Amino acid sequence: MKTTKDIGFGKEKEVVEHLKKLKYEIIETNFSTKFGEIDIIAKHKDAIVFIEVKYRKSLYSGVPQEAVTFKKQQKIIKSAITYVKQNNIKNDIRFDVAAADDNKIEIIESAFTSSDRLYYF
Repeated sequence: MKTTKDIGFGKEKEVVEHLKKLKYEIIETNFSTKFGEIDIIAKHKDAIVFIEVKYRKSLYSGVPQEAVTFKKQQKIIKSAITYVKQNNIKNDIRFDVAAADDNKIEIIESAFTSSDRLYYF
């Protein structure tokens, strides 16, 4: 029997393939910092994109993107800043959410933003 973690990793792989079809260049998956993890880091057009994957088997608990709470967003932003600094990124960045259920994957571009301008310091 598949665990929740197994199902999550499987969905992340599906999202990676979906993103490739949409011309995202996958840079890294499961980037971990002391603040948390970023599911997918990709390049899309000229931006570096930090993507949070959320899956729901049913909509009983709400749509997947609702699970990306403000607290979760802050962890992703802090982890993204770490990535930007470690890799001397000068590109624009954005935060997308990949909302998935058993029937479809929806990419929500610029799902949230940060007013934190520490990216380049």
